[in-house]
Amino acid sequence: MPLPKTVTELWCVAKNNAEDAALRMALDWACGEGGADCSPIQQGGPCYDPSSVQNTASYAFNDYFLKRGLTDESCNFNNNAAVTSLNPSHGNCKFPSSLTVSNNGSFSGSTSPSSSMGLGPIEDISGGSKVARTWFWPLIASHLLFMILRVVSGQ
Repeated sequence: MPLPKTVTELWCVAKNNAEDAALRMALDWACGEGGADCSPIQQGGPCYDPSSVQNTASYAFNDYFLKRGLTDESCNFNNNAAVTSLNPSHGNCKFPSSLTVSNNGSFSGSTSPSSSMGLGPIEDISGGSKVARTWFWPLIASHLLFMILRVVSGQ
């Protein structure tokens, strides 16, 4: 009997404890050199929110994350962002997401062709060590495998 397919959506959002100045700098990079589509967070857009740099930055960070291959490196922004499974959409502002985990535990997602162009902002703005963040995806994979095994065993 084949295992059921499990779908998990992930988003990249600004951390709650990130300073506004750091978020603004990362937001400027994401919307400029980073190539994120920031039109929805411009005035008149569905995600325009001048009162919350955290919401605004989250939208740009998430767009960059989706375009750059859904990696922990593409959701760093100088340690001001994190991956979450909680949908950050609010009101008319819908955050796109696309990541599926198949029944064999492999990851796939709908990303742009430019996702193979590098590791994203970790190379450009964070200066952090890639090794320090290598724990994230194995942790997610092991958690999902555990969940799949629970479903299969009927618990």
